[in-house]
Amino acid sequence: MRLPRDLSGEDLARALAALGYTVTRQTGSHMRLATQKHGEHHITIPRHDALRVGTVAAILGEVAAHLGLSREALVERLFAR
Repeated sequence: MRLPRDLSGEDLARALAALGYTVTRQTGSHMRLATQKHGEHHITIPRHDALRVGTVAAILGEVAAHLGLSREALVERLFAR
């Protein structure tokens, strides 16, 4: 499955909420999300209208590595309709 295009930071944060990530703070235009599932993990997401595909790929790769999934499996789980 392809990475979604025109995904905003808010949309990505909402999608990651389904995996247990919550916004812990916001500084300027960046949100810090954290989860306690599978151990503590923090990620930072830009709060922009449209994230670049490379940025989305990097964030999802980091989350997938933490959860022990492939990035493709994570994308399927988050964005399959």
